[in-house]
Amino acid sequence: EVLLVESGGGLVQAGGSLRLSCAASGFTFVDYAIAWFRQAPGKERERVSCITTRDGSTSVVDSVKGRFTISSDNAKNTVYLQMNSLKPDDTAVYYCAAVYHSCPRMIYGMDIWGKGTLVTVSS
Repeated sequence: EVLLVESGGGLVQAGGSLRLSCAASGFTFVDYAIAWFRQAPGKERERVSCITTRDGSTSVVDSVKGRFTISSDNAKNTVYLQMNSLKPDDTAVYYCAAVYHSCPRMIYGMDIWGKGTLVTVSS
């Protein structure tokens, strides 16, 4: 079974940190890029960051640049999102998703989605 399972969400105060994990199974991990998306209440889903696991190339949206870092442990089939200096505006459900080959192919849509993990940042 093809699965992406997110973990690590929770409640944190503004200025704090969390590390999200996305564990993959059922497919060849290094053939895919993994991205993090988030969706806040009443807002559209937003892409946060992406990593092409095959070569480690990454991209990150401007609103989290310098605060969030994406990384991959290919031996564990897991991608992480380290979130520092969290703000109340970062409150959202965070999803990981996979797309075949590389991050630029996200424009064609994601192939696999996780169910999400909730991050709540209190002021």
